[in-house]
Formats: sequence, structure tokens, C-alpha cells
Amino acid sequence: MRDKMMDRWSTYEPFYVVLGDKKIADIVITNHARTRWIDRVEHEKTGFEDICTFLWNKLKDHQVTSYYRNEEDVYLIDDDLVMVAEFAKMEETDIAGNPLHKMIVVTFLGRMSETMELRDLKTYYSWLRHSRRMTLIKNSRKRR
Repeated sequence: MRDKMMDRWSTYEPFYVVLGDKKIADIVITNHARTRWIDRVEHEKTGFEDICTFLWNKLKDHQVTSYYRNEEDVYLIDDDLVMVAEFAKMEETDIAGNPLHKMIVVTFLGRMSETMELRDLKTYYSWLRHSRRMTLIKNSRKRR
């Protein structure tokens, strides 16, 4: 998903969007992220192109922010939708020679307005780990 947009005439710049310290020039949606999008975000526009267009527009409008200040893997879209993304360097660079990045969307966790647990991810993940561990302990007791 790239836009060709120039601020000045007779200059060539590959289009990218700055997110934190990364210059994003491409978006990749995983199959898992697409299924989570269908389950937790929207049921109508579910194609890869639809999701990429949505994300690209949100990135251009600076509506994607980091969930935590120090960590760079969980992001908020419109202060509501929680997304997990990774970044990979591309072979291409900008005019100054700085690397461009590809944003790989791993999953969509859902909307904070619908799922209250997403407001504090650290306690949510610790609760998930605890509940899974307890389930495993219960299952191992049944096997004996």
C-alpha cells in the first residue's frame, strides 16, 4: 500500500509514514490478523486490501499511537482498537539513506470500548497465563 505524493515539484521521494522511530513504507497483514479482524473488528470489509487501506489511512492521519511508551509492539488505533505489529527492514531506503520498514500486523486484540480487559494489557495477559496454567493443572489431575 503505497501512495505517490510529492510536497515539492521535481523531487522524488518514496512515500512513507513515520510511526515512532520507524518509517513505514509497506503493510503486511497475517492470516491470523485477518481472522481476528473478522471476529473482533468488522464483518463487512474483511479483505486484505480493505484492512491495509484502513491502516494506511490511520497511519497517514497520525491516529496510530503506541500503547506503552517503552514497548513498540502494541499499538492503539483511534485510542480504541488494539493491534499487535512487528517491523522488518526493507531493502529500499529514503533519499537520506535511512531504512524504510515494513509493518507486519500480527493480530488485532479488539476494541477497548467493547472489551474492558484491554485497558490494562499487562494484567490481562497475566490473568490469561494464570487461567491457562490452572486449566493445564486441572487437566493433568484428570489424567492421573
